[in-house]
Amino acid sequence: MYKVLALDLDGTVLTDNHTVHPEVKKAIQEVKQHCHVVIVTGRHHTAARPYYYEMGLDTPIICCNGTYIYDYQTETVLKQNAIEKQNALTFIDMAEEFQLKMVMYVTHAMTYSQYNPFAYMLALESWAETAPEHHRPQIYRVDSFIDTAKQSEHVWKFVVEGTQNSVDRLMQHPWIEANFNGERSWSNRIDFAAKGNGKGQRLAEYIQELGYLPSDVMAIGDNHNDISMLKYAGTGVAMLNADDLVKSHAQIVCATDNNNDGIAHLIREQIKG
Repeated sequence: MYKVLALDLDGTVLTDNHTVHPEVKKAIQEVKQHCHVVIVTGRHHTAARPYYYEMGLDTPIICCNGTYIYDYQTETVLKQNAIEKQNALTFIDMAEEFQLKMVMYVTHAMTYSQYNPFAYMLALESWAETAPEHHRPQIYRVDSFIDTAKQSEHVWKFVVEGTQNSVDRLMQHPWIEANFNGERSWSNRIDFAAKGNGKGQRLAEYIQELGYLPSDVMAIGDNHNDISMLKYAGTGVAMLNADDLVKSHAQIVCATDNNNDGIAHLIREQIKG
């Protein structure tokens, strides 16, 4: 029997409407009595919070593609590998030079430009307003990324978006390659975290500290940033909606996409028996 279930959120546990299918929620709540359920997400902890409490979890969460582990019970960062402050400031200058839209994840909030807003952040802000007040994600518009970075304890991650050419040029820049781990989350959108961060690396460290082996782990994901996690786990599961590259690194492909209850059936078959 698996002792750990590692779950991605977007495109996996969450539907395209950013909800959790009732059967998937029920299966997760059932299985957490039998094994350690951990969320491993590209999201900031403030943007994962409503779902964490909706699913009734009590374990730490791995955030921003492995950048840090957050404990909601104590509201503390347990481990982290944030972007060095000077590297963050240089990155901001380069992203602006390449005329890219940007989101900056800092210690307790997601921030985006007052003057050059990200379309998906406007949608995320609207969604956040629907969350219970005490679990509401912290999303702010800022006048200056430079000033915000200087005033923040941590800079976890950047998300940039622009033309295909400008995004590719930034990703292939030698200084960026030397200091950042870039993972594509859309054709013209890339997540940048500090070099060495990844879902698989952080999950491996976390599992080892729990005293478990990779063979004790089932991991489920759908996107390129999930590949390292699927490769690490004893059993990697790709969602039906994943592309062929992601599926090629999985032992199992879920019978349905993220809008249906395939994960619920999989959990009950593979873990609860």
